[in-house]
Amino acid sequence: MEVENNLKVWRARHDITQADLADAVDVTRQTINAVETGRYNPSLELAFELARYFDCDIEDIFFPAETTQGV
Repeated sequence: MEVENNLKVWRARHDITQADLADAVDVTRQTINAVETGRYNPSLELAFELARYFDCDIEDIFFPAETTQGV
């Protein structure tokens, strides 16, 4: 299953930089960037850390990708 996210939206709502979020959840800024751009699906541990940081459910940040079925 492919996963999409709106981490960048959550970050913007809280007016926090990638670097500040990375420090808060103990990863690199490059990791946050890779998650936001869909190049990296985070571990379950990191997904929980991000949800804890934003005080929301994991599903508020991460969700199944919409798939278009061919005819």
